[in-house]
Order: sequence, then C-alpha cells, then structure tokens
Amino acid sequence: MSSSLLGPHFDIHGGGQDLQFPHHENEIAQSEGAYGCRFVNYWMHNGFVRVDNEKMSKSLGNFFTVREVLAKYDPEVVRFFIIRAHYRSPLNYSDQHLDDARQALTRLYTALKGMNAEAGAVDWDDPRARRFREAMNDDFNTPEAVAVLFELANEVNKTRSPEGARLLKSLAAVLGLVQRDPSAYLQALPAVGGLDAARIEQLIAERAAARSARNFAESDRIRKELLDAGITLEDTPQGTIWRRS
Repeated sequence: MSSSLLGPHFDIHGGGQDLQFPHHENEIAQSEGAYGCRFVNYWMHNGFVRVDNEKMSKSLGNFFTVREVLAKYDPEVVRFFIIRAHYRSPLNYSDQHLDDARQALTRLYTALKGMNAEAGAVDWDDPRARRFREAMNDDFNTPEAVAVLFELANEVNKTRSPEGARLLKSLAAVLGLVQRDPSAYLQALPAVGGLDAARIEQLIAERAAARSARNFAESDRIRKELLDAGITLEDTPQGTIWRRS
C-alpha cells in the first residue's frame, strides 16, 4: 500500500513501537526484496497512549475517540498536548493533562496579546532560533523546542519586544501553534461560571458606568464577580479588554 502511494523508496515511515519487530522488519525485507532498493530513510516509532497511567483498552472502559476529545478541548490544545511530549515517549492522557496544556498554551498567547506580531522568515543565526532548530533536528525533540518558545514568551512579557514576539510566532508556526489572533483565542476559552461573551460585555459596561458615577465599590464588586468566574479585565487607553483565565 505504501509503495503504491509513495513509490518504492520514500523518506519517513511511522508506526507504533509494537510494530518495530517483526512487522516493520518484515516490511523492509519484503519491499527491498521486491524493488531492489532501500525502502525507507527514517523510521519513527511512537510511544503508546495511556489513560491516567493505564493502557488504553476497550476492556478497561477507558477508550475514547478523537471526536470525543475535540468536543471538550480546542484542537490546538490537543495538538499542543501531543507536541509537548517526545513522540517516542508514552503519552499519558487525562483531563488534567489537557487542562495543563490549555493553561500553558494560554501563556504563549498571552505573551503575544497586543503585539501585532506576524510569522515570517526565521533568522536561524539567532541563538534562540538555532537552539530550536537543533532540538527539532535531534530526533524531533519537540519538548526542548517548546521550552525555547516559553523562554521567548517570558522575554516578550518582560520587554514587549516586537522582534521577540515575531520570533516567537515564527518558531511556533513550525509546530502549527499560536497562529490565531491572541485576543480571539483568549476570549474563546471555555466559559466558566456560566458567563458567555454577551454577559461579560454587559458586566463590563455596568462596571464602566459605575466608575463614571464614582461608585468604586460597585466597580470593584463587578471586577471580582468576573474574576471569580475566570475572567480577567485589563483597563487600557482604548477601553477595557477581557480574557478567560
């Protein structure tokens, strides 16, 4: 099947660790015997998915589908959760780990908020970009590559450097991450406390009216109500903006 679609020789072949022997060794022997050339340049054998530290199994009742996961989590959060682990390592799935991934991804988007950064060509002579590339060239070491992204995010948070923000977004693009508008992503996080966007905007307007009337007690009450519901407000010269925590 692979040869009919990709030809007798291609670059990368993937599969689970349990297929390395004898399945893939037999596949190599049969394909190279049939075509008389090297079959595949690189083999990438991924670790197993575990659920709460147990093997995923229908018999254990801990089996789930991608559709079920995406009904609860943003696809980019799932992608980030997978990328944070090395592909050869076991991937331990749990709602807690997905929630942790969502919070971590939110940190990257928060760093880029208000920076108007666009992904572009990467200066690979930059020491941070060089570390990112070295990690990716080291057997697709995505955990180390992601660590570089967080270093950049910390720098951007401190300095608000446009160059750092552009590099962060450009390197993240290699992994298919952090390419949406930060405000849109942050406001689209799951609702907490039953507050949708319309109700949040209504409360922000009520808070603005209270501040105009110098009713600071009411203003503080509304801010606390939103904060308790997982909504963080930021007062800027252009008005109040919000994000889900």
